[in-house]
Amino acid sequence: MKTPICDMLGIDLPLLAFSHCRDVVAAVTNAGGFGVLGASMHSPEQLEHELAWIDDHVDGRPYGADILVPEKFEGKGQGLDAAAIHAMIGQPQRDFVAALLEEHGIPADGMAGQSKLPTSVSISDEAGEQLLDVAFRHPIKLIASALGTPPPFMIERARQAGVPIAALVGAKEHAIKQVNAGVDILVAAGTEAGGHCGEVTTMVLVPEVIEAIKPIRPPSRSAQRERGPARSGSPPRKPRPPPTPGRR
Repeated sequence: MKTPICDMLGIDLPLLAFSHCRDVVAAVTNAGGFGVLGASMHSPEQLEHELAWIDDHVDGRPYGADILVPEKFEGKGQGLDAAAIHAMIGQPQRDFVAALLEEHGIPADGMAGQSKLPTSVSISDEAGEQLLDVAFRHPIKLIASALGTPPPFMIERARQAGVPIAALVGAKEHAIKQVNAGVDILVAAGTEAGGHCGEVTTMVLVPEVIEAIKPIRPPSRSAQRERGPARSGSPPRKPRPPPTPGRR
């Protein structure tokens, strides 16, 4: 089975797997699909180590990286450290987390009362550019933005490297912004995918995204004809007539 995304990424099967596990990335790539390493919590050194390992285990087959470089976020440009980020968390949220941990018997504090919960302080343009520097030193065939519309410098780096750029969308409004920004592949993530992109279900989201981007760019350039963005793994379907009332 071949779809436009197979030609774009140089793969045998229209199957993409986003994972924080390098073994899964390599396994999917070696099986003819396309593995994407989720690197939003990696330091540049960690990312270098993981991508070098993948290089050694995929024998030149294509894979990608997913990096957290949001265009806007609370505290952007302020150089906040972990303590400052923790201080921004409201008491209701702290109480909720404490109650949740207690309910499930999970210790809330580590040595000397320090929280065990990780705090990512690598969310900044500078940190994002460092991760991009590492990623593009390797033969990646896709770079993905893990949150929101990728900033212009990320899109420019992808263009310079001749690598498609992907982004997650959870609503048609997200899709319009991403396409207008120059994103090549839309990953339509319904609320079933952890709910972190919104509350719209996949069955509703995919056709909404397709219709929303048609006036801007044909959906086949985002992923597959007829079935829309990043929705792979099923045999091609024949076009259906427009739905009639009561038959959705």
